[in-house]
Order: sequence, then structure tokens, then C-alpha cells
Amino acid sequence: MDDLSPSDLKTILHSKRANLYYLEHCRVLVNGGRVEYVTDEGRRSLYWNIPIANTTSLLLGTGTSITQAAMRELAKAGVLVGFAGGGGTPLFSANEVDVEVAWFCPQSEYRPTEYLQRWVSFWFDDGRRLEAAKAFQRARLELIERHWLNSRALREADFAIDEDQLKALLARSLKAQAQAPDTTFLLTEEARLTKQLFRLAAQAVGYADFVRAKRGSGGDPANRFLDHGNYLAYGLAATATWVLGIPHGLAVLHGKTRRGGLVFDVADLVKDALILPQAFIFAMRGDEEQEFRQACLESLARNEALDFMIANLQAVAQRLGGAQP
Repeated sequence: MDDLSPSDLKTILHSKRANLYYLEHCRVLVNGGRVEYVTDEGRRSLYWNIPIANTTSLLLGTGTSITQAAMRELAKAGVLVGFAGGGGTPLFSANEVDVEVAWFCPQSEYRPTEYLQRWVSFWFDDGRRLEAAKAFQRARLELIERHWLNSRALREADFAIDEDQLKALLARSLKAQAQAPDTTFLLTEEARLTKQLFRLAAQAVGYADFVRAKRGSGGDPANRFLDHGNYLAYGLAATATWVLGIPHGLAVLHGKTRRGGLVFDVADLVKDALILPQAFIFAMRGDEEQEFRQACLESLARNEALDFMIANLQAVAQRLGGAQP
């Protein structure tokens, strides 16, 4: 590890990295020059390597600790670190990003300034900021339609969606979003569509009487899985914005003054498409959270969710950042 420079550790682009780790009941430290996590089994301590150069985010859950040396090496490799409760939710941190979505971001003087400059150039203009939010929503709808109707994994899980019904629902939402006069209207339409998607997903797997309730959902597994999977999407969204050098507070939809709002905006690109169906499928099966988490990670990687987030951030910055108010 000492023979590698920070630039060597960052040679794998974040959009091509494979791993987002969630750890619990372990210690993260540097051992023999490598970042490892240690678990205790009886009188033995078992050491497991973390491939930091191929990791985007590290989420630390219940019963974890991390050393200063490990944080140093993770920062050199450009890995975001977050602290969470059991099962991955809720997300905690002392970082001044957001009370719900907060990450310890590696400090780097070499991230690009191009996208930050373009983002700021339109962000203070209400009209162009609204157009950025609409662009995100259009991308969100396109991914929902493509994944829900064409995913082999969803077909194999008997996630049977009425194609005509879904297309009609998305078309109505797209039309409403295009006519949205402000972000309040757009947020209302986003919530309305998501509620309808919950209904379709519940019908597809035969999950009766579902009502969305965040973190107060008691024993309802679909709600727990939705919370859990959404925080995985937040981790990727935080990574995408950090990679491009755009501060998490420069939101386009989830409130101009909400710390970390841009993370919510970017995570919404993939949450309904990739996380929502998995939550209902695994809840109906009665699977454990570990199995659900693994399926979500595989889906996010297989569908190149981080690539999708970065590409949409770049497209919005390049298109609206060059426009005149």
C-alpha cells in the first residue's frame, strides 16, 4: 500500500467500480498494508480484505468501528464512508451534508471544476433549475419503463406488470411533468406516480393492503426493504455527485435549502426502477434483508446505476450550464 500513490488507487473510474459494501459487527482497520474488516469467531479473529480501489461506498452498520489509518487509505482511494443503523437504515454521520443522507467524502483537490461551474451557472435561475428537475424526471420514467418491461430478472421472479397500464401511467405522468409550473407541482406529481407504482408492484406479486410508511413501518417487510434499498441508492448518488465535484446541497427538486437534497434528486433516477420491484418481490417471498440487499446490489451493478446517474448529471450540467438565462 505504501508503494501506491493516491492517483494509482483512483485509476478505476467510480462508474466502473463493482462494490458498495455494508458491514456490521466488525472492525475496519489496516493490516499488512491492506484495508480489512475483522470479525471474531470464538477465540479467533478472521480478517477479510476490502478491495478499496474497486469500491464506491462503504456503509458501516451496527457494532462497527474504523481506525484512522483505514479512513486515510479509503480517502486516498476515493471511497465514500457512511454510518448507519442496523440493516443499513437510517443513515447517520457527523458530516454536515444532511441529517438523513450524510457521507464522509474523501478530500481531493483534483476533482473537476467544470461541472460545478456549469451547475452553479444555472442553479440560481428558477426556470433553468426547474428544467433540470424535469430532465431528471424524464430519465427516471424512461428507466422505469425499460426495466419493468424488459428485465429478465423481474420476469423470472414472476413480476407480472400489465404493459399497457404501465405505459399509460408513465405517459400521463410525463405529460403532467412537462406542464409543471414549479417544483412544488413536480414533487406532487412525483409522489402521485410513485404511489401508483407501489399499487402496481403490490398487485404484480399479490402483496395485499400495502401502505407506504417510512421507518415507522413496524413489521411490514416491504416498507423495511424499501427503506433499506433506497439507502443503497443514496450511497451511489452521493458518490456520483462527489465524483463530478457538485456539492450535495445544490438540489434541483428536493428543496433549495435542504442539505443533501441533490443526493435525493439523483437517487430518484433509479429508486423506483430498480429498488421498488425488488422490495415487493422479496417481501412476498419472506426473504431476509441480507438476501434482499445482495439482490439490490446486483441489480444496481447489472443495470449500471452509477453510470446512469453520472451520465444524467453530466448531461444536465452541459446542456443547462451553457444556456443563457
